[in-house]
Amino acid sequence: RRKMNLKSERRGIHVDQSELLCKKGCGYYGNPAWQGFCSKCWREEYHKARQKQIQEDWELAERLQREEEEAYASSQSTQGAQSLTFSKFEEKKTNEKTRKVTTVKKFFTASSRAGAKKAEIQEAKAPSPSIHRQASIETDRVSKEFIEFIRTYQKPGQDIYKQCKLFLDTMSHKRDLSIEEQSECAQDFYQNVADRLQTRWKVPPEKVEKAMDEVEKYIMTRQYKYVFCPETTDDEKKDLAVQKRIRALHWVTPQMLCVPVSEEIPEVSDMVVKAITDIIEMDSKRVPRDKLACITKCSKHIFNAIKITKNEPASADDFLPTLIYIVLKGNPPRLQSNIQYITRFCNPSRLMTGEDGYYFTNLCCAVAFIEKLDAQSLNLSQEDFDRFMTGQTSPKKQESDSFSPDVCLGVKQMCKSLDLLSQLNERQERIVSEAKKLEKDLIDWTDGITKEVEDIVEKYPLEIKPKSQALAAIDSENVENDKLPPPLQPQVYAG
Repeated sequence: RRKMNLKSERRGIHVDQSELLCKKGCGYYGNPAWQGFCSKCWREEYHKARQKQIQEDWELAERLQREEEEAYASSQSTQGAQSLTFSKFEEKKTNEKTRKVTTVKKFFTASSRAGAKKAEIQEAKAPSPSIHRQASIETDRVSKEFIEFIRTYQKPGQDIYKQCKLFLDTMSHKRDLSIEEQSECAQDFYQNVADRLQTRWKVPPEKVEKAMDEVEKYIMTRQYKYVFCPETTDDEKKDLAVQKRIRALHWVTPQMLCVPVSEEIPEVSDMVVKAITDIIEMDSKRVPRDKLACITKCSKHIFNAIKITKNEPASADDFLPTLIYIVLKGNPPRLQSNIQYITRFCNPSRLMTGEDGYYFTNLCCAVAFIEKLDAQSLNLSQEDFDRFMTGQTSPKKQESDSFSPDVCLGVKQMCKSLDLLSQLNERQERIVSEAKKLEKDLIDWTDGITKEVEDIVEKYPLEIKPKSQALAAIDSENVENDKLPPPLQPQVYAG
C-alpha cells in the first residue's frame, strides 16, 4: 500500500484509500484482477456462483429428463390409436430421444462443469449418450450426498473421505486384476475403514454401520461400470442360461410347487405383482445394499401374501416355494450377475447377519433349485415333464366342464380352440414321425435288396459261351460232309 501511495504521489495522482479496499467491506485490500475483491472474498463469491450454476444445471437436467419421460409415456399411450407402423414409431421415438440428448449435451458443454462431464463420458464404454448422462448425474448426486454426510463426522469424516479417494485411485490402476482379486481389495477396504473408525476414532457401532453404508454407496457407485458383469467373467453366459431355463419352465403352476398363495384374492394378486416388480427392479440399482433392499421388499410382499391367504403368519417352508414361483413368473434380468455382484462387493456384515442376508440366501437357493428342477421335484412323471418342457402340451389348459358360470363364452371358445389346436399339432407330429419312419424303412429295404443281388452276382458270375455252328439239315445237299448216307428215295411197289 505504501509503495502504491508513493508511486501515485510521484505521478501527482491523489489515491483514495477506500478505493483500494475490498468491495465486500471486509477491511482487506482488493485486487483489480479479482474484480476488486480480496482473495478470501473472491473465493467465496466464486464458490457461490459455482454452486448457483450447479443448481441451475441440475434443475434444467431434471426438467429435460422429465420432458423426455412424459413424451415417451404419451407416445406409448397413444400407440394403439395411431395408424403408424411399428418401424415409423421406433424412428419417431429415436429422433425425439436424440434431439433431447443433444440439447442436454450442449447445455453441459457450456456450463462450468463441462470438463468433468466430458471426462466421465469418455471413460464410459456404453454406446448410448443417455446412459452416459444418467450415470454421470447419479455419480455427481451420490458424491454430493457423501460429502454432506461425512461433514457430520468432522475429523473422522475427513479421514473416511481421504481413505475413499485413495482406494478409488488405487483401483483405477488395478483394472487388469481379476474380479475375485478386486473383490478381495474391496472387502479388505471395508474391514480397514470399520476398524479405523472403531479403534482410532472411537465411533459408536451404530454410527460405524451407517458410515459403512455410505462408504459402500459412494465407492460402488463410482466402480459399478467396471465391476458389474465384467467381460473377463462368464456372468453374462450364466444370465442367458438362467433366463432360457426360466422361459422353458413357464408352464409350472403354483400347485406343482405347493405355493400357499391364492391369486384369486385381489389383495394377494396385488402383493404378487409388487413382489415381481421389486425383484425386477433389483437390476436397476447400482449399490449392493440397494439391490439387497429390493430383495427384502420382495420377500416381505411374499410373506404378506401368504399371511392373507392362510389367515396366519407364514413359515419358512411356505416362503421358499413362493419365492421360486415369483422368480419363475418374473424372470428377473441379469439374475446371476446381480447375485455375483452382491456377493463380491457387498459389506460382509450385512450379508452375514440380519434379514437382508437371510432373504439373499433364500434367493440363491431358489435359483439353484430352478437350475436343477426335474420331474421328481414337481411330483410328475418323466413323460409328462418332457412333454411340458417341449411344449407338446400344457398343464394350464382347462376343460369346458371346469369353467365357472361367470366365465364368458369367448374365453370358453378360446380354450376349446387351443385344445383343438394342441390335438391337431400332436396328430401332425405323429404323422410326420410315421412318415419319416416309413421313408427310412423304404431306404433300408432298397439297400437290402441291392446288397442281396450283388452277393448273388458275386457268388454265381455270368459266363457267356461262344456261339456254336448250326447243324445242317438232313435233306439238304451236304457236299462238305461225305460221311452221311445219301438221302432216301421214295420207292414204289406194284401190287
